[in-house]
Amino acid sequence: MLSAYSMPEGQYEAGLTEVGRGTPMGELLRRYWHPVGLVEDACATPRQIKVLGEDLILFRDGSGRPGLLHPRCAHRGSSLLYGRTEERGIRCCYHGWLFDVDGNCLEQPCEPKQGAASCSRVQQPGYPVEERYGLIFAYMGPLERKPELPRYNVLENLEPGEIIEADDNSIGSGGPVIVPCNWLQHFENVMDPFHVPILHGSFSGLQFNAQMGLMPVVKFSETDRGILSIQRRELGEGKVHRRVTEAVMPTVRAVASPRAKKDGPCTLLGWVLPIDDTHFRIYSAGRVTEPGTLKTIRTHHNGKLWHDLTEAEHRDFPGDYEAHVSQGDITLHSAEHLVTSDRGIGMLRRMLRQQAKAVAEGHDPIGTIFDSAKALVELDAGTEVVEESAANA
Repeated sequence: MLSAYSMPEGQYEAGLTEVGRGTPMGELLRRYWHPVGLVEDACATPRQIKVLGEDLILFRDGSGRPGLLHPRCAHRGSSLLYGRTEERGIRCCYHGWLFDVDGNCLEQPCEPKQGAASCSRVQQPGYPVEERYGLIFAYMGPLERKPELPRYNVLENLEPGEIIEADDNSIGSGGPVIVPCNWLQHFENVMDPFHVPILHGSFSGLQFNAQMGLMPVVKFSETDRGILSIQRRELGEGKVHRRVTEAVMPTVRAVASPRAKKDGPCTLLGWVLPIDDTHFRIYSAGRVTEPGTLKTIRTHHNGKLWHDLTEAEHRDFPGDYEAHVSQGDITLHSAEHLVTSDRGIGMLRRMLRQQAKAVAEGHDPIGTIFDSAKALVELDAGTEVVEESAANA
């Protein structure tokens, strides 16, 4: 027996997990766009949010433009959370300074001529935002390196009757909306297909469809956008279940539904948003034919939602949430023992390290696009049952 008394103190890899400004991963993440809310979250009532460890105020002015500004007013520091939105922007409650969605100071009511001589010298810090797929996206990096907001083939060119539905309930987390652990503990799970037949199959009962309970043969590869896994499951009678999953830089999960009843491409994307070093949430957008569809796919066990499970059911039928959060706020990487089935995890971590290093050296990370004509990202994620000969091609 190895006595726990002699265990060394574990350490986490800060360069992979910490997301604040100035950290290697924080600087890498800030070179991409991230969803920070649903479109309807940007409204006339200012909303305080936290993204990558930063407190921010999300709002929509009277002309319909969304804005994302630093909470501390540039005048005397009162929070814009208590501000009032108007046609041209948001007005601070303390002395009435008015800022537009770009942070320009438009009025200073206590100054002569509404601050005509001094407004131009003041800028309220903030970040650019854009709306797409029912989500508000923000870019929090250096403005001179701002890439195009990507579009994704799986969410474009809708079939008749389809709509795009956005969701903020952290689909795929296996737990509550706000998950109390480091973002990477979940995101790297996308490149861990081997846990599916164990955690979601034999251990907790079959949580997905029957073929997902089979142990896969997996091939991992790097792409120009992240890491991809091709999973083959032998179904017998010459049939093979072929499933392609992608972890797209820096936080996009392209995972075909494990409950899919028919072949086809992935129709749901999730963005893992680090709130800070020890909390994350997932924003999703997917193709549906009925509004409210995404809210019906979060069942965990026996038709129950996670928060409806009893303490005994959480213990007896764990899912991703229990597996990830029980690792601690930030898992201790020095105490891990990675093996061959962890190859996808190793590849993803290595890519994140490489891209963080590239940013530190002044380069643009992979997956950043600066030409709007090339902003469509072609994903391969999907699921299908094929003849064995086709699966081996």
